[in-house]
Amino acid sequence: MLRQNFQQKLLQKLSPQQIQLMKLLQLPTIALEQRIKEELELNPAMEEGPEEDEKDVDANDDNELETEDTSEENERQDDEFDMSDYMDDDDDSEYKYNANNSSADDDKKEIPYASGPTFQELLEQQLGLKEISDNEYQIASYLIGNIDEDGYLRRDLESIVDDIAFSQNISTTKEELEKLLHIIQTFDPAGVGARNLQECLLLQLKRKEPQSFIIETAIKVVDKQMEEFSKKHYEKIAKYLEIDDEEIFKEVIEEITKLNPRPGSSLADSQKSVQQVIPDFTLTNTDGILEVTLNSRNAPELRVSGAYAEMLNTYSKSKDKSSKDAVMFVKQKIDSARGFIDAIKQRQHTLLYTMNAILQYQYNFFLEGDETKLKPMILKDIAERVGLDISTVSRVVNSKYVQTSFGTFLLKSFFSESMATDSGEEVSTREVKKILEDCISAENKKKPLTDDALTKILKEKGYTIARRTVAKYREQLEIPVARMRKEV
Repeated sequence: MLRQNFQQKLLQKLSPQQIQLMKLLQLPTIALEQRIKEELELNPAMEEGPEEDEKDVDANDDNELETEDTSEENERQDDEFDMSDYMDDDDDSEYKYNANNSSADDDKKEIPYASGPTFQELLEQQLGLKEISDNEYQIASYLIGNIDEDGYLRRDLESIVDDIAFSQNISTTKEELEKLLHIIQTFDPAGVGARNLQECLLLQLKRKEPQSFIIETAIKVVDKQMEEFSKKHYEKIAKYLEIDDEEIFKEVIEEITKLNPRPGSSLADSQKSVQQVIPDFTLTNTDGILEVTLNSRNAPELRVSGAYAEMLNTYSKSKDKSSKDAVMFVKQKIDSARGFIDAIKQRQHTLLYTMNAILQYQYNFFLEGDETKLKPMILKDIAERVGLDISTVSRVVNSKYVQTSFGTFLLKSFFSESMATDSGEEVSTREVKKILEDCISAENKKKPLTDDALTKILKEKGYTIARRTVAKYREQLEIPVARMRKEV
């Protein structure tokens, strides 16, 4: 049985303009530049350039007034085609947005990047100097292709034998691969072609000249006591070597620790592209007065194309009904350009407004850069100050950097939870981590501080936290446990 009834619902929907603004807010500077470039390519009604002079603006005003008169005349002639639906009374000059924090005289420095052969290509160049057959060269090249960027051959030779048979149609044996691998292991950098860390260190030690007592003892440690060395059980190693002289033992351990566990990294890392951090904000300190400015790359000079505005004026004067589609197309492009420019303008306002709120909240920190002066701060604190939603503030601080006189920081790093001291004062967890880091850096490396010892030190300073919390903070700081920090 059909029924009719009334329902009242409260719905909240984002407009296309709001969705566009939210997407632009979360973009860092580099991504914003790419987004603007894409929009310029897609929408011919938007273009880059400085604001037009007053004569051009006055001319646009006269054209707009003339367009309004023409629109009224067309309305009287044809009721079905109302130009007032497609034309706005807004002045074109309002669509333009000009950045005033950059000039043509600014010194724009570019960082050159060097490019060269890859890690595998360098190994193949050395392979070309060896007197081997064409068949062996092809097999050795395949082996080099299986060496990773750290310089290790992590696949077992039996699998490589099968792969060469299927992919290269070459029949070989494990013994032949071993022979060619030993040749590759003589290449630079020392240790390349090793199948594990132990073999990598041994290759480096055996290449050292002359083979002194220290080097021979270090080879013995790596060959026979690798597990104990990796766990830093130095007492067991000294007992095995029967070395009573502490200085000699220290030299042996130092000889091993200064080896490169990733021989390929010295070459592979140089081939990787360097990602330069471009700050979104710049903080300046002028005699104790802090001021935040937006990076000029976040304030591009955009405007509605004058040609498209003139095109719309031309079509609006036409009495031909077939021009209606052209008017709608041009008007749609102009509206889209105006919406994008307004979204960019609103993005800049929101970024500055939010960054200034963070600046005022953490003013003492930004004055000196002392992390112990960071106040506990969560997204809700800033959202309440700026009158925005927490999700909006989250988008603003996402992947955004601020440049200060004491370094460039990710905005997210200023947010931290709070904890209470013995005196009842609320402090940031960043402050506790900084104290923890300072304690570990000043410890005696022969007897590093355990988590229990660190807990007692923090308690003496007024920070009563559990040992497991200290361990969590230590891990977040990427600091190993006490045993792994021990030195001879």
